[in-house]
Amino acid sequence: MLKKTGILSYGVVSYFAFFVSFCYFIGFVGNIFVPKGIDAEPVMPFLDALLTNVSLIALFTVTHSVMARQKFKRWLTRYFPQAMERSTFVLTSSVLLMVLMLNWQPLGGTIWTVNNEIAIITLYSMFAIGTGMIFLASFLINHFDLFGLRQVWLAFVNKPYSELNFSTPFLYKVTRHPLYLGFVIMLWSTPVMTTAHLVCAILMTTYIVIAIQFEEKDLVRNLGEKYRQYQKTVPMLIPGFKRKSIQAENHVDAA
Repeated sequence: MLKKTGILSYGVVSYFAFFVSFCYFIGFVGNIFVPKGIDAEPVMPFLDALLTNVSLIALFTVTHSVMARQKFKRWLTRYFPQAMERSTFVLTSSVLLMVLMLNWQPLGGTIWTVNNEIAIITLYSMFAIGTGMIFLASFLINHFDLFGLRQVWLAFVNKPYSELNFSTPFLYKVTRHPLYLGFVIMLWSTPVMTTAHLVCAILMTTYIVIAIQFEEKDLVRNLGEKYRQYQKTVPMLIPGFKRKSIQAENHVDAA
């Protein structure tokens, strides 16, 4: 009983870490509610600050990507109970995200400034929409499984874990990765784009596009033809946009 309680507590703490780090991330990117946003005043030379930021993003993204791979998961569960694997991923990612934000170095300089009131309202609305998409997308596929709570709860009540059935509800009918799309919208929807903000947006967006490639290979490996058909009918990230290779493949199939 003590072991099961420990596993459940670990999952709850990991989820709380995610919730705190993500709420801070909203304030960090939006420069609201937090003591140090993405666009604070520079405190070190430009090149030193740039190298620091690139290193922080690399630490977060590489760790996040490695821990998401099946090979790493199999290695981790040799030392941790299976039920703790997802929570460990969530906790590690949350801690590294906080490390990134708390050690982020503003760079100074402004790339663009939007002064039109309607445009400003539109951009802030898009920021809110992107944030909402992340939460909505997570609940559409099972929020509590995604962040490890379902796994630790099933272990606590002595029920075996079962994989979720593949489904494409609502947002997943127009983009295969609405959660990632929400992050991209958040990162780019700002009326004042500083150099630091642009660096973060470019690097994070690049990582998202690369990470999707690895994630989809795992999905094809696990789901086979079902996911291949999904790839052919629904865009990867941007609604209405399909890669030419997929369109060409569809023409070949039709012929």
